[in-house]
Amino acid sequence: MKPPGRRAFSWSGAALRHTVLLATSVLVLLPFVWMVSLSLKSPGEIFQASFSVLPDQWHALENYTAALTAQPLPRFMMNGVIVCGAILILQILVCAPAAYALAKLRFRGREVLFALVLVGLLIPHQVLALPLFILAYQIGILDTYAALIFPFIVSPFGIFLFRQFFKAIPDDLVHAARLDGLSEASIVWRVMVPIAWPAVVAFAIFSVVAHWNDLFWPLIAVRSEELMPPPLGVMAFKNEEAGSDYGPLMAGATLIVAPLVVAFLFAQRWFVDGLSLGAVK
Repeated sequence: MKPPGRRAFSWSGAALRHTVLLATSVLVLLPFVWMVSLSLKSPGEIFQASFSVLPDQWHALENYTAALTAQPLPRFMMNGVIVCGAILILQILVCAPAAYALAKLRFRGREVLFALVLVGLLIPHQVLALPLFILAYQIGILDTYAALIFPFIVSPFGIFLFRQFFKAIPDDLVHAARLDGLSEASIVWRVMVPIAWPAVVAFAIFSVVAHWNDLFWPLIAVRSEELMPPPLGVMAFKNEEAGSDYGPLMAGATLIVAPLVVAFLFAQRWFVDGLSLGAVK
């Protein structure tokens, strides 16, 4: 039985942790609550001095209708689905075999290559924007879907995450697959990737969120409205003469964020498993 002093210290520590977590959650969720609240209000109520979460007069139908009709928001979101889906598929096709080679194959220079992967994790993508723009211009893919997809095919984070997970898989399983006559490529896709499904889901969430919300590179790479992804499309609500229409703008932002929230809630168990298992093992 714990002494009274130790029990009181345990309760106080738990209370402190929960207080910090609650305060952090409020800070994280407050901008989203504010965004949804503004999407439900009329223009006059948005700029009033007093603050209320729920509107006095509901203007949700007008704001969300304007968000879907004033600008081609469904087209922007479809562009986001196409770009994020293509990037994710290509990243997995590249990262899984590369991670398997770094985790399970023995060859000269393996550690050097892994060190380069770690260096790649430290380089912000914005640093590479100028050489990538010049390369895209020279090969003639600017203002196309290829310009939005091509720079992100190789993901150092994906290689690192898959390698850590693959290293936790026993080598005996790989040897048994080889004895059964499977090639190295078959081992990757028929043995390693199915076992590492939590890591795949975790990486998919990171990848989709990063590229769905990316504004920097699309702002450089595309100019045509029919190619704009969601963050760039939201900028179309800005009016230099009349000012931004904040009601439809917040409604559009809510519609853009909603699929990410739903996807994360659906996949959160695999997301946590993918990060924790890879880190512990």
